[in-house]
Amino acid sequence: MKKPFTAAIVATSLLFAMGTMATAAEKLASLRGTHDIEGSSLKVSKKKLISQEGGFERSYKKQPPLIPHKIEKYRITLKNNGCLKCHSKKNHKKEKAPMVGESHFLTRDGKKLDHVSTRRWFCNQCHAPQLNAKPLVENEFVGLK
Repeated sequence: MKKPFTAAIVATSLLFAMGTMATAAEKLASLRGTHDIEGSSLKVSKKKLISQEGGFERSYKKQPPLIPHKIEKYRITLKNNGCLKCHSKKNHKKEKAPMVGESHFLTRDGKKLDHVSTRRWFCNQCHAPQLNAKPLVENEFVGLK
């Protein structure tokens, strides 16, 4: 036979839960530190894009190349990829730009295609332009020599 809940059991449970929440809240520290959430934030300064002739050195094997030029006006949609105006098999020599890597023409099953695979269509998922920004956190990473 099931015992019915009594008001005393419910009240005791609520008091215990409230006490546990209060203890957890006291130990919780905000990532924003002592800054008031309602206070005004600092104005973010605009960072300058780094353009580098010849590109950037890679930090590790098989690292996707970093983009050494502006890309704000490039549009990548399901039907059009602005990067391919310069980096396609057809145009890369004329534009003096590196051609899209051979791996970008393979399906997941390893079948070679005559066009860029849909798996590699959205270039800026892996390739990124560089800014003159300070790192957000301290970093001691040293790349390959």
